[in-house]
Amino acid sequence: MAQKPSLPKGTRDFLPEVTLRRTFIFDTIKTVFQKYGYAPIETPSMENLSVLTGKYGEEGDRLIFKILNSGDFLRKATELEDSRKLTPQIAEKALRYDLTVPFARFVVMNQHALTFPFKRYQIQSVFRADKPQKGRYREFVQCDADVVGSDSLLFEAEFLCIYDEALSKLGLDDFTIQINNRKILEGFAEVVNQSDKFTDICVAIDKLDKIGQEKVMAEMEARDIPAAAAQEIFRLITFEGTAEEKLDFLEKAFANSPAGTLGVQEMREIFETYAAFPRFAGTVDFNLKLARGLNYYTGAIYEVKANNVKIGSICGGGRYADLTGVFGRPGLSGVGISFGADRIYDVMEELDLFGEIPSTSTKVLVVNFGNEVRLQALAALNQLRSAGIGAEYYAEAAKMKKQFGYADKKGIPFTLIIGADEAASGQYQLKNMKEGSQQALNMEAIIQHLS
Repeated sequence: MAQKPSLPKGTRDFLPEVTLRRTFIFDTIKTVFQKYGYAPIETPSMENLSVLTGKYGEEGDRLIFKILNSGDFLRKATELEDSRKLTPQIAEKALRYDLTVPFARFVVMNQHALTFPFKRYQIQSVFRADKPQKGRYREFVQCDADVVGSDSLLFEAEFLCIYDEALSKLGLDDFTIQINNRKILEGFAEVVNQSDKFTDICVAIDKLDKIGQEKVMAEMEARDIPAAAAQEIFRLITFEGTAEEKLDFLEKAFANSPAGTLGVQEMREIFETYAAFPRFAGTVDFNLKLARGLNYYTGAIYEVKANNVKIGSICGGGRYADLTGVFGRPGLSGVGISFGADRIYDVMEELDLFGEIPSTSTKVLVVNFGNEVRLQALAALNQLRSAGIGAEYYAEAAKMKKQFGYADKKGIPFTLIIGADEAASGQYQLKNMKEGSQQALNMEAIIQHLS
């Protein structure tokens, strides 16, 4: 009996129409990256497990896809009594969880060939052992841009611009770019004398939108954060006002917090720099509740949400002070952002923003009338392709209805009819499949029209 075809949960096939739409997203984002001076790189889908573990916090580490070693490792592993020794015995590699940690490894391994500050973009798949649901997949594409080797806050301001411009060019007209600073979060911990619980505080606050304040308070209590400290943290992070009003408020609140004071200074500079750049459709929100639980962030952090679609964040990123240090190259500060292309696709589909994107790369189908005019048809096909126009020749001589049906199903907008009369006169019939109209033109005019 034939095997029933299936896919692992959280993974997908992509039909041509979907792939073309995804390519449109990638190309749009890539164009903006290049406009700001970022160059492309690629890294392997798998990394050594030691490269990835310990970089994403306790929750992130649980979502890493480990790859079983080949050979007779499983038998040997079952002989071990200590289960803590099991993983190194059966898995030494893993699928990459994100593009940032592999980028840090890449920088250290290739530092001799790079010019710093090094600005790169990368559009590749990442893998999460997560529970699949709407907008959350086990394999998905991230579109990242990072700059490493500079402490300048110019890049933080430019990343606000990149988010704004790229998403606006994709057709989104109602989205919010949220920004905060991990030093401000450190300030909250310092103010309540809980600096040793900083990571616990960030992990709890990061869940605020998902589980609400009451459950976050309970989680802080479970992590041994006193109730009075938790209440004061919530008083600080729920302050409302403009970005300037929030900064003034925090400046007073952080009178005895060095980290918090530095965070306020950094945010003032970022907003002042950003004010010099043009605006597109997005709104920037200085969100004091934004925490992002990844351990390697040390400065500004970002999250982007589409306001008219319930799907969670579609982009994220932040500043990391010394991510390359764990790989033996300390002192290289960096900052980066990531576009969640799959979630962006879902948002665009829900908002019907793909209407003008062609469903095929073929612009014209040359109709097959058989051997009598085959050479003329192939010559026309070659002329179209030489002019950079996507063109196909119907492989078999078939009824016109069948060939037109093929063009309609594929979304090919034009057909080119070259029968005996057309071949003799040099005036070919170009048919607009959407309108049903057609006109007689020579090849020069046809190429000009389709171009």
